[in-house]
Amino acid sequence: MEQQFASDNYAGICPEALAALTAANAGHAPAYGEDEWTRRVSDRLRALFETDCDVYFAFNGTAANSLALASLCQSYHSVICHELAHVDTDECGGPEFFSNGSKLLPAKGEGGKLTPAAVEEVIARRSDIHYPKSRVVTLTQATEVGTVYRPAEVAAIAELAHARGLRVHMDGARFANAVASLDVSPAKLTWRAGVDVLCFGGTKMGLPAGEAVVFFDRGLAEDFAYRCKQAGQLASKMRFLSAPWLGMLEGDVWLRHARHANAMARRLADGLATLPGAKLLFPVEANGVFAALPAVAIDGLRARGWRFYTFIGAGGARFMCAWDTTPERVDALLADLRELMS
Repeated sequence: MEQQFASDNYAGICPEALAALTAANAGHAPAYGEDEWTRRVSDRLRALFETDCDVYFAFNGTAANSLALASLCQSYHSVICHELAHVDTDECGGPEFFSNGSKLLPAKGEGGKLTPAAVEEVIARRSDIHYPKSRVVTLTQATEVGTVYRPAEVAAIAELAHARGLRVHMDGARFANAVASLDVSPAKLTWRAGVDVLCFGGTKMGLPAGEAVVFFDRGLAEDFAYRCKQAGQLASKMRFLSAPWLGMLEGDVWLRHARHANAMARRLADGLATLPGAKLLFPVEANGVFAALPAVAIDGLRARGWRFYTFIGAGGARFMCAWDTTPERVDALLADLRELMS
């Protein structure tokens, strides 16, 4: 299949991750995370975040987010999220299931982002015993519409949340793209801004599978290993989940690939801005482009074999760029759009 723009999940394994995976396949190694690759990657992540965090690996983002949120909640608690958040719209009730019923409470916010005022409004709705008690705020970084939270925005929400007795979770499925976009340290965008738990996405940045759940407060990770086991997330051959991270973290490969994906999104956005009848719906700050296009263009692109979504986010057509998206493929998409819209 030619490169497509429906999802950054379409992309294959980046060569650095594949090489690390192949290296881990040489000979035998202890099972269930007792191997040297899992230890080395965990230490590398601690160095990356500049703190002694607790690290776990899950097969996918739904499991990572659901189990992380469940570790912060009781069944009578609630999780405040943006109305477009993946945990609410695209995880099939996973967070509620693994938390034994914690309720997700969506809030509105411009550009896919929560604000302190929006969080406060949800907290203040009710405080009686008949209503689920607010316990967690979850932020998506980068957001579902391709925008990013600045460190100060994260810190403002975290300050309010902590003052009201809430924890802060970050769904970082595209955390790499946000860090690359903002050119800040991972620490500044997470625990130094008040984030308690990060689900660091690996799949979308070029790994074969796997997300890292990073607890900046080790106390919050009590019994998390048991949650992973019970949920079918304890890989027996854990090195095949963890080893590819080594290839990504060496020499900041993860940032290089994220910067490239972001640059391809910007190339696409700049091209769309020149087309009469096309309108960008959100600032292009990571690797996603959302655009309003006439029906003739949407139908025409699909007839020519292009794949993209129109049901994700807040409407319009979504085009996702990946670590391997080429300038030529972006230009080919734009050429077809120009022809269809002329």
